[in-house]
Formats: sequence, C-alpha cells, structure tokens
Amino acid sequence: MITLDVNGKTLTTDAADDTPLLWVLRDHLNLTGTKFGCGMAQCGACTVHIDGQATRSCVLPVSAVAGKKITTIESVASESVGKAVQEAWVAENVPQCGYCQSGQIMSATALLAQNKAPTDADIDAAMTGNICRCGTYVRIRAAIHRAAAALA
Repeated sequence: MITLDVNGKTLTTDAADDTPLLWVLRDHLNLTGTKFGCGMAQCGACTVHIDGQATRSCVLPVSAVAGKKITTIESVASESVGKAVQEAWVAENVPQCGYCQSGQIMSATALLAQNKAPTDADIDAAMTGNICRCGTYVRIRAAIHRAAAALA
C-alpha cells in the first residue's frame, strides 16, 4: 500500500510502485479531472502540482510522490490563486473543447503562486509544453494576466 496526500486528504492505494500517478489518480482514486493526452509528458494535459510545482503525472511513478503534497484540478480552487485563475478562465472564455484546460489551469496556477506579476515572456515560458489543439493561447495569456491583476 502507498499512502498519498491528495488534495489535503490522506489516501491509500494498492497500485504497483511503478504505476504512473495519472492512472492512480484516475483509476484508483476516481479523480478524473486530470487528463491523459500523450503519455510522454509532452502535452501537459496530465499536469498536477507536486509540492506546489507543476508536474506531468503521466510519466511519474506513484512511488516517487509518497509523502509529497499532490494537488489536482479538483481542489485547486480551494486556494486564492487557483480560484482567481478559474474565475479568469471563465471571464476570458478560455475553453473551447476544454480537454487540455485542467492542465493549463494547473500550470497557470503554479506560475502565479511563484510570480504575482508575470510578463508575457514569463507566461510563455511557464506554459510551454501545455498544448491546446484549439489554439486558445491568446485567451490563456489574457486570463493569466486577469488572474494576476485580481490577486494584486
């Protein structure tokens, strides 16, 4: 059994040590907001926070996160930064198909938790690797700036 701290709750799983965190979240813990995209940590759909850092969960073995704080899209709005990001996402009408959005929001939240006033270059650097097939990048950047202003 592996004990995990997920969204502030202590949870256990009997998943094999090398099972990717993504599949433990989705299949063992029924937290399906984190999405499978590429399986190679290239697209960002599976992004969660590990001790506050945006991390791709599709290639991360669950054994590597025992004892660390895991935050998923299901609870990101419980903190002020996550709430501001989600509100900005709605205000800027960011989602189109929506599939990548949980990963986008997780990356944006990690950025704003560390940098309260990001420049366009800061946003581009933090969001690199989060792919949106619908091309909502302009709205994503606007939403991040809106969230930063709301947090200021």
